[in-house]
Amino acid sequence: MRLTPKSFEVRVPRFVGLMAVDARETAAASGVGLAAGDRPDVELAVVDYVVRQYPPPGVEVPRGAVVTVWFELGDDGGGVREPRRGGPPPGLHRELDEPGAPFSLRR
Repeated sequence: MRLTPKSFEVRVPRFVGLMAVDARETAAASGVGLAAGDRPDVELAVVDYVVRQYPPPGVEVPRGAVVTVWFELGDDGGGVREPRRGGPPPGLHRELDEPGAPFSLRR
């Protein structure tokens, strides 16, 4: 009996909105790796939430490819925060430009 090999390409799952621990489990089950642009200790992150990912969900990538995610701290102490000032606190701007092509030259 011959078993068919696993496909060489997988679809990137949606990681945005997941806690770090769930994102790691989803990545492992989907056949992709996970790296964090803002957290070198991604394996230790637990309650941080994924706020951005690249490549986007649904893109086909080779099995074992690495998906880069960015986190926002999930447990911030809660409570009432009034009065609120406009915009997020310093250091919490996570909307970044999309990374360029990995082998393109900058001009």
